[in-house]
Amino acid sequence: RPVMAISITLQEYMKNQGVNFDLEHHRHTFNSASTAEAAHVPGADLAKGVLVDDGMGYLLAVIPATHRLNLEMLRRTLHRPVELATEGELEDLFPDCEIGAVPPLGSAFGLETVVDQELMGRPDIWFEAGDHEDLVHISGASFRSLMGSATRAEISTQR
Repeated sequence: RPVMAISITLQEYMKNQGVNFDLEHHRHTFNSASTAEAAHVPGADLAKGVLVDDGMGYLLAVIPATHRLNLEMLRRTLHRPVELATEGELEDLFPDCEIGAVPPLGSAFGLETVVDQELMGRPDIWFEAGDHEDLVHISGASFRSLMGSATRAEISTQR
């Protein structure tokens, strides 16, 4: 497979936003819990993007890896119905990312974003770089800045 390391879209976006970041390589993983373990990162500091469909378009819900997206809480926050998007939809929206390695910066991909309040106070944040072997590490302050206009709400529950 091609070595991706970091999505070009993501890299350009962070550069344009003036955000400093480190890339941390880890063994290939298949879910966020094993990613946190492989990279020796607290799961609560690993931000995970979950793509949802509201019938008119897509938005990105961003939650800690230790949590599960609660669709009912998200629906109440947005005041509209939402469902999980399919893998095919992920491919179209994140063409330079591997399936399931969606970076949590919806704005980089032109998506409305809702971020779980739980992530907003963290001193450091890690997230998928666009593949299953690299994490982006940024300061919590940079993360809050990158979340800009994202809606902040409680949208997940502990696993």
